Amino acid sequence: MTTGALLCEAVGSGAALAETASFQDMLDQLDPKKLPVATIFRAKEIITLDPARPSATAVAVLGDRILAVGSLEELKAAAGGQPYIIDDTFADKVIAPGFLAQHDHPLLTGLTMMSEIIAIEDWVLPSGTIPAAQNQNDYRKRLAEANAKLKDPNELLVTWGYDPSFHGDLTRSDLDKLSGTRPIIVWHRSAHEFIVNTKTLETYGIDAAFVGAMSTEAQKQSNLDEGHFWEGGMFGVVPKLLPAIATPERVQHGLEFVMRYYHANGVTLACEPGGLYSKRMQDAQNAVLSRPESPFRFYFIPDGKSIIAAFPDTAISETEKVLGWGQGMTVMIPTAIKLFADGAVYSLAMQVREPYLDRHPGQWIMDPKLFARAFQVYWEAGYQIHIHATGDAGLDLVLDNLEANMRRHPRYDHRTVAVHFAISQQDQIERIKRLGAIVSGNPYYVTALADVYAKEGLGPERADNMVRLGDVERAGISYSLHSDMPMAPGQPLFLMHCAVNRTTVSGRVAGPDQRISRLSALKAITLDAAYSLRLEDEVGSIVPGKLANFTILGESPLTVDPAKIKDIPVWGTVHEGRVLPVK
Repeated sequence: MTTGALLCEAVGSGAALAETASFQDMLDQLDPKKLPVATIFRAKEIITLDPARPSATAVAVLGDRILAVGSLEELKAAAGGQPYIIDDTFADKVIAPGFLAQHDHPLLTGLTMMSEIIAIEDWVLPSGTIPAAQNQNDYRKRLAEANAKLKDPNELLVTWGYDPSFHGDLTRSDLDKLSGTRPIIVWHRSAHEFIVNTKTLETYGIDAAFVGAMSTEAQKQSNLDEGHFWEGGMFGVVPKLLPAIATPERVQHGLEFVMRYYHANGVTLACEPGGLYSKRMQDAQNAVLSRPESPFRFYFIPDGKSIIAAFPDTAISETEKVLGWGQGMTVMIPTAIKLFADGAVYSLAMQVREPYLDRHPGQWIMDPKLFARAFQVYWEAGYQIHIHATGDAGLDLVLDNLEANMRRHPRYDHRTVAVHFAISQQDQIERIKRLGAIVSGNPYYVTALADVYAKEGLGPERADNMVRLGDVERAGISYSLHSDMPMAPGQPLFLMHCAVNRTTVSGRVAGPDQRISRLSALKAITLDAAYSLRLEDEVGSIVPGKLANFTILGESPLTVDPAKIKDIPVWGTVHEGRVLPVK
């Protein structure tokens, strides 16, 4: 630390005061006895991510801000006469910059975690571990058990986690055999598809007339006979099903789960790009997440897909209206928007350059013409654009539009974000770099899917090189990690673990050249995640002046055995100066 760090702030304040107050007032402000009390936290190690001083053992906090960083002796000497207290709560702990959940979905997480979970992996929750259903027999047995344990024959059954690559085909007729009296809603592992029984269609008014009134694209992504709705079709039936899935009780309990779960995993700031475009549902999220005692701030980025479809000629003014939807600890990020290219990874609905092994077609979430119009509208208005792009052909759509708009209307530091980044090619890495885009990748795709997709869907080469962050890192492109929870567990240390090790469920390493360093992985859940949200001046590293957001760990992720990164204990967090142990 520079020993004058504390004095610099005082001198700067004095210059401003000189114009509005007397010289004596300024001297009173500089009187150490009249300065507020700082707290100096000691730690076994502080990982600052500040290149000027990467490591320290003490950090001084004043209110919600970092005052100084260094050794205890340096901070005591620099304090001069300013009062301080020394807090040894973290004396045997490691302090890291506060973790960011860069791209997660709180409402979706809450609702899926409150449903009957029958998924392709174990889910370790505060209430216990829900084991995986690894094949069709396991899945069908668990689904039958879930149906049988509901004593009321008319009670709704909502289950999440089904994936045909693991669990085989499932249709309306299969669900009708389970029950003809209760609505059954099977929410696909991707959360981009529904499969429902006849009773659901009858109860919630989804019939041929309703489907026929949906957009042409949504009709193409619906199969009423099989009770199957995906991508545009799924979004088309959401208004019918959401009141059943998102009851006030389920929403509240689900969001309270989100608060506990994210805090237990060290999250100090989270963001949802492109959630539901619904003031009512945002208010429901605010009712829980905006509470002053929340352990993190949750930022939201509006859904440009829905806004441009509803208001093609006034999209910008309608987007600006959404900025007032946040309150308290929830915030809408201005001049940022979320668009969608191609379909879900778990659905094998990505748009790919080379055909799938079975030659089935990929899917677009936004029609390419509508996407191009939306991209241009928001680009010319100066927005940062986050784009859901999963396949390499989907990424081509993004980069083609980015290049066209750069050539037509050049912008500096636009930070266009390619989100998810499952399938890409080396030529696209070079193009991302040239165009000034950045990447947010989900490394869990490799862990969960590389083994299965190597055999069906993609083949070994594409499956093993999913989320090619090694190439991104070597190209010098800024990137972050995200879970997209519930697409992956919302555990930043687990994301680090996946990206550093790239170990699949079978124990093999997929695409070893695409592994990244531990330091880069830590930055990808802190400083580089903040950069992707244009918040790097506020959070992401431990330097004077930034918010005092820390994640308190039992060991350093930079020195622990790489195979044990996911097992590092999280003691709790410091959020804007508040010390918040995990209960």
